[in-house]
Amino acid sequence: MDRLDNTVRPYAWGSRTAIPRLLGTEPTGEPQAEMWMGAHPGAPSRTPRGTLAEVIDADPERELGKEAVAKFGPRLPFLLKILAADAPLSLQVHPDLAQAREGYADEERRGVPLDAPERNYKDANHKPELICALTEFDGLCGFRPPERAADLLAALGVDSLKPYVDLLHARPEDAALREVLTAILTADREETARTVAEAAAACARLGGDHAPYAQLAHHYPGDPGVLAAMLLNHVRLQPGEALFLGAGVPHAYLSGLGVEIMANSDNVLRCGLTPKHVDVPELLRVVRFEASEPGVLRPEAAPDGEEVYETPTDEFRLSRHVLPEGGTAHDLTRDTPQILLCTAGAVRAGEHELGPGRSVFVPAGEKAEISGAGTVFRATVVV
Repeated sequence: MDRLDNTVRPYAWGSRTAIPRLLGTEPTGEPQAEMWMGAHPGAPSRTPRGTLAEVIDADPERELGKEAVAKFGPRLPFLLKILAADAPLSLQVHPDLAQAREGYADEERRGVPLDAPERNYKDANHKPELICALTEFDGLCGFRPPERAADLLAALGVDSLKPYVDLLHARPEDAALREVLTAILTADREETARTVAEAAAACARLGGDHAPYAQLAHHYPGDPGVLAAMLLNHVRLQPGEALFLGAGVPHAYLSGLGVEIMANSDNVLRCGLTPKHVDVPELLRVVRFEASEPGVLRPEAAPDGEEVYETPTDEFRLSRHVLPEGGTAHDLTRDTPQILLCTAGAVRAGEHELGPGRSVFVPAGEKAEISGAGTVFRATVVV
């Protein structure tokens, strides 16, 4: 197995201290938002044999296993991250596989450059994802029932929000959510900014269930995404709890430290809380306008002490081992590629000593034994 040297991305919303604290390193003074572990071309992990992308490209079947290559192609189908949010990420949604292929082909046909700010589809893949909290973690996930969203908006006492409240009460669920989100994103920006300012002041005054939206407005004053966010469920994860985000589900991460895993894709359609491009027609094509509970996941016990976060996707499978002091070694050998990430304590993976934030890549079929006292997350695929 190979020890990984991973890139930390300095996005503006990132915490300046959470990842350095985990790694036991000094803060740089800049935001440190995401540490990437995998073979994504944007920032592939480095190994003694070259970048992980180069290692896999040189012999895909050796590194990934025949079954994984047959199912997913000659590439690592997931990207593992440590994510540290100190400010809200953009409100966003991901396409399903058919939508991604269609959207990518259309933009390729029209000659939209891959780096163009108006480009929606960077690849032809979908992007299901899972976030598992390492600290208390706040996010927004999925639509509230329209009547609950109406009550939240009505309590603000802002006259310009009354048409949205009336629509949410008067229309069937799909139509109500679609029409209100469309109206929010297409309204006059100056009028919307005034409404957001009034709503933010009311949220700050009311507190409670309204408090997260006052914080959003603090970070994104006047942004229509603040109003759109009030249509969504607010969820607070405790350490060890997780959220799975499937296609079409609007969501945003607000604050906290977590382990994130996703299919290897960059496809994001933004709804707000961002200065970046918002393609309203394409967004409305992708969003699933249905109310849903956030669906907090807790790990399910499997043999040999493994705790699995069950999801409906095959591109990734995330689990963890919590190793007690004085416990026995665990054999994690599989016929699929794996990344092992330590998040607490001190563990041994093969010949490598791993502290918090350190990781290794295990080629398919290679012996993988862990021991010590700490927590190890295991990322692999389902074949």
